[in-house]
Formats: sequence, C-alpha cells, structure tokens
Amino acid sequence: MLSPSLLKSFVEIVGPENVFTDKADLVAYSYDAAVLDAVVPGAVLRPVTTEALGAAVRVCNENRLPLTVRGAGTNLSGGTIPDAGGVVIVTNGLNRILEINEADMYARVEPGVVTAKLAAAVEAKGLFYPPDPGSQSVSTLGGNVAENAGGLRGLKYGVTRDYVMGLEFFDVDGNIVKTGSRTVKCATGYNLTALMVGSEGTLGVLKEIILKLIPLPTHRKSMIAVFDKIEAASETVAAIIAARIVPATLEFMDNFTIRAVEADSKVGLPTDAAALLLIEVDGHPAMVEEDADKVAAICEQRGALSVRVAGDAAERDKVWEARRRALSALAKTKPTLVLEDATVPRSKIPDMVRAIQEISRTYDLSIGTFGHAGDGNLHPTILTDKRDKAEWARVESAIEAIFDKALSMGGTLSGEHGIGTAKSGFMEKETSPATIVYSRRIKAALDPNNILNPGKIIGRAEGA
Repeated sequence: MLSPSLLKSFVEIVGPENVFTDKADLVAYSYDAAVLDAVVPGAVLRPVTTEALGAAVRVCNENRLPLTVRGAGTNLSGGTIPDAGGVVIVTNGLNRILEINEADMYARVEPGVVTAKLAAAVEAKGLFYPPDPGSQSVSTLGGNVAENAGGLRGLKYGVTRDYVMGLEFFDVDGNIVKTGSRTVKCATGYNLTALMVGSEGTLGVLKEIILKLIPLPTHRKSMIAVFDKIEAASETVAAIIAARIVPATLEFMDNFTIRAVEADSKVGLPTDAAALLLIEVDGHPAMVEEDADKVAAICEQRGALSVRVAGDAAERDKVWEARRRALSALAKTKPTLVLEDATVPRSKIPDMVRAIQEISRTYDLSIGTFGHAGDGNLHPTILTDKRDKAEWARVESAIEAIFDKALSMGGTLSGEHGIGTAKSGFMEKETSPATIVYSRRIKAALDPNNILNPGKIIGRAEGA
C-alpha cells in the first residue's frame, strides 16, 4: 500500500476516479497472459492526458516506485507483471487517433489506441496498416511498439518496428524525448526510435507514436491446402518461399490445433487432416492470380490432398478469424496453456516441426503447433495443468528443449512476444555475457533508480 501522501499526489495528477487501490482492482492488474505468478501492485493509475502521464512518471522516479506501463495485458512473456507494491499505469485512457495523413501516408496515435481500431480507420481511407497481432482486437499500439509485435502478415509486410517512423516518450524524469519524424527519411541523431521499439517499457514511457501507412492492396486471394502428412505441409512452406513467392500470409496448423479450432469456431475445417496451410496472396489483380496459381500448384506437387480457394470476402474472413482464435480454442482444452514463439530461419521450418513432435514424445506432453510458418515463427503450444507438479517439471524441460533446438538452427528465442521475465534467463544463450552487461549499462544510464519495468528482458543485476 502506498503512503497517503503519495496517493494524494497521484489523485492530484490523474484525478480520484483514476486512482485504484481496492484489492480487487490491484489483483486484476497483477498478471498478464503469461503463465507466471501474479504480483500485486500498490496502486493502478489511469491518466487521461499525456501531461498527467509525464507527471506520474516523474513522481514515481522521485519516490523510487517501480513503474509498469500496461495496455490491454495481452502480453505473453510476463512483460506487464508489475513489481510488488509498485505502480501500474494503464494507457487505455490515452486512446486518441490524433491524425491520419492521407497525403504523406502516416498516422499519429496515442499509446492506448486499439490496433484494430487504427487498422479499420485507415482502411476506410484506402490505406493500410499491416501489422496484425492475433490480439489486435484488444491489444494497444503502445503495447505493440513495446513488444515489437508481429502477426499473420509478417512474412510479406514485416512487424511493428517496420512501421514506426517516430516517437515521443517520457524519460524517467518525466521529460519529453522526441525521435524520428513524419518524413520518409530521417538521419537526425541517434536512432532512439529503434532503441525504444521492443524495449518493453524499460527505457521510457510512450506518449505518441507516428506510424507509416501504405496503399491498401487492390486484390486478395485466400486458400486452404489440406495435407495428410505434417511433414509434407512443412516442406511445402519452404518450397513456396524457395520459389520466390511471398504471400501476405502463410500459416500452419497441425491436427491438434485444427480440431480445437473447429470445435470452437465450426467453420468447416477438415478435422481428419494432419495439417493445414492457410495462405493469402495480395496486390495487383493480375499478379495475385498468377501467384495464387503457382502456390496451388506447389501445394499439389508437394502432396496436398486439396487446395480450396475462398469464394468471397465473407468466406475468407471466416477462415482467418478462426485462425486468430487458435490460441483461445486451445486454451479450452486444458487448465494451463503455454504458448511459445521461438523462431527459425524459414528454410528450417520442416526441421523445427519435426523437432517439436519429438519433444512432445520425449516429455509426454500435448503440444499443438500453429503459427506464421512463412516467416519461421511457429507457436508450439503446450497444454497442461500447472497444478500437476511432475508434469509441470516436464513442461519446463520441454520449453528449454524448444529454445535450444531453435537456437541450434540459427533461430531466436522470440519472434514477436518479447522476452519479459519468462525468457530473461535464456537471453545469454542467444547473445553473450557482454551483451547482457552492455544492455544493463544502457538501462542504468537511462534509468538510474531502476524504476521502469525492472527485471524485464535483461533480468536484475546482483543486488538490484
């Protein structure tokens, strides 16, 4: 519990209706979507102006109060789990789209804008914001930037960092730092924009985001390829990329996931299939038709039992919505769900799929695998019950085995979910001891009191 004087200061800054200290409120902000222990904060603040946001950051630093910024709490790596007794700042009161500039194709937003809201607003003007994390209907753009979120369209269009042109953020003293610009090119000073993207709230607190927009594709074609062998499906992914075709989306689902999604969504997925590829190509109509024909031919050559093309936009949207619900569908099968996002070079997808199957057998665990196979980003999803201590020990060993296998293939611990606290202990395996020390030096210089989301990404130095 914070002192009365501190609570009074926060009330003066954000208003009494935006300071939450009741136990039920605090518990609601003590966890995120990662399978980690909850940590109860001392207070939750909901600023509705950026001036209040900056003032709250300053007060936290002056009083050495740990501060965790939270959007919608969809984080899958523990990035929004607070410090005990610290402060959580919720950004959903800072939810304005400040500008959509059609001439120069950019948008300016506050950090609490929901991703899908911006996507719909720019699409109404014939523009396109491609990053589409699976949680886009609730996740916020500030959270997307903090985690460098990806999504289904990452193969062709990239991830959040590829669309962040500039930022305004508060340093630990509550001062405004500006980086980047509204221009296509900017070579002014250090690239602080890149430093902030993916920093998980450990180096500053976002105030405003400038995002690049692109023209809306004029034509799209979606298809489902059905396979009776999981190996054939994974090898088809590599074959499509090797043919120099870059679909907008190239998604993989194994049988376990197919059955869970169909039971949940009832969209007509073939539950007897060993695996599915969900593919969409977009762009100029003539090119789309040509690429779609090539993709279908490759699928058939590689053993697809059938390739079904969506007849209209409604059918296409139905299939993609079912894919977006894969995580929630799997979550209904067991009490505990652990979703990983270790990523490998695209050519290694068949090897990684085989490795996950072997890990499932070795540790006697149910693992449903789906994900953005076209960019190497699979989501092996372990279905378990954390209350079963023996099984949970196997889960932890399986997670480490998945990480080790991905790294051995030249991959990475995280393609889009971030490191948070869940993976911070593995960082040195991918990088080096000097990398961790170097990163901690940056953190110490910018946040000497270590109040900004402490412990995330690089862990805590001894004594901190």
